[in-house]
Amino acid sequence: MSVGRIIETDADVAEGAAWLAAYDPRFAHALEKVGKLPLRRRGDGFQSLLDAICGQQISIAAAASICQRLIDANLITPTAVANASEDELRACGLSRPKVKYAQALSTSGIDFNGLRDKADADVIAELITVKGIGTWSAEIYAMFSLGRADVFAHGDLALQEAAKNLFDLPGRPNEKQMRELAAEWSPWRGVAARLLWAYYRVLKNREGIKT
Repeated sequence: MSVGRIIETDADVAEGAAWLAAYDPRFAHALEKVGKLPLRRRGDGFQSLLDAICGQQISIAAAASICQRLIDANLITPTAVANASEDELRACGLSRPKVKYAQALSTSGIDFNGLRDKADADVIAELITVKGIGTWSAEIYAMFSLGRADVFAHGDLALQEAAKNLFDLPGRPNEKQMRELAAEWSPWRGVAARLLWAYYRVLKNREGIKT
């Protein structure tokens, strides 16, 4: 199985958005509401996935603070994290479970450069073998650190809520239903995710949606 399309630039995102708008007028409607979609590319590798662990179930600001403390403490490589004590990692703001997750990642032996050449499903399958890395985190890494154009975060509540509203569904789709719905948006599911996240923000600001 080949790697498929990689999103590298704003032009790639715009191409995907145009495809989605042509495919379904409801996507065109959403695009009118949200405007230009963000690129959201970031680096790949150990530190990027460590950042994802730091950010689980806390605010963006809190996650950024923890990530900066890890940088300041030079705890951003597999060797450094593996050799650090629990107290040292806790001092950076990591909870006890996240300390275990960070340590598991540091000793996982993942070849991050090798992930670049693997198919989407294989990337996700490898990442979720690491304690603390669930399907959502693996999909986010594939989308934004590896730039995979056809990956979608099916279990994301904001995406589910946005899809419910945009497509006038009777209820918020669960992960299985979202997977079936998103299959229709291939080969640009990663751009569909960007669009639905942006649309969710519009809805939340307008209607006070809670997830």
